[in-house]
Amino acid sequence: MPVHDDVRWFEFITLEGAQAGLSWDTILRKRDAYRKAFKGFEARKVAKFGERDVIRLLADAGIVRNRLKINSTIGNAKAFVAVQKEFGSFDEYVWRFVGGRPRINKWRALKQVPARTDESDAMSKELIARGFKFVGSTICYAMMQATGMVNDHLVDCERYRAVGISR
Repeated sequence: MPVHDDVRWFEFITLEGAQAGLSWDTILRKRDAYRKAFKGFEARKVAKFGERDVIRLLADAGIVRNRLKINSTIGNAKAFVAVQKEFGSFDEYVWRFVGGRPRINKWRALKQVPARTDESDAMSKELIARGFKFVGSTICYAMMQATGMVNDHLVDCERYRAVGISR
């Protein structure tokens, strides 16, 4: 379903980046620990994290204890806050990549669903230019799918119509 809440957006950016190279099941099982470790995904709070917080997070078995991913989350929080200041909200900024409305695809087979698109390429390029990390095009497209920016349910899936209606 389409996401229009900045806290949820920061959660998705954090979890998509953490998932890189891992299974979604691993990250979903750790979601509550992430929520606690990263202050309910409040970007302004995470942007203030320092080295003490990094050390604390590296010791937290509930999350992925990868220094690059932890540091990227803190850096992404700073970049996220900068986007909010510039555009009023991250939501306003990110929906521009699909013209403000979900893209409703009409896939009939899983092999038709892309791993990336021109829109995810553009999003990735721009996020990287703004200082975000772990935001390659494939990660951006997965985030676009998870946040309802694109409806990639197959047309015969029961969720296809429900998600498509929620514009």
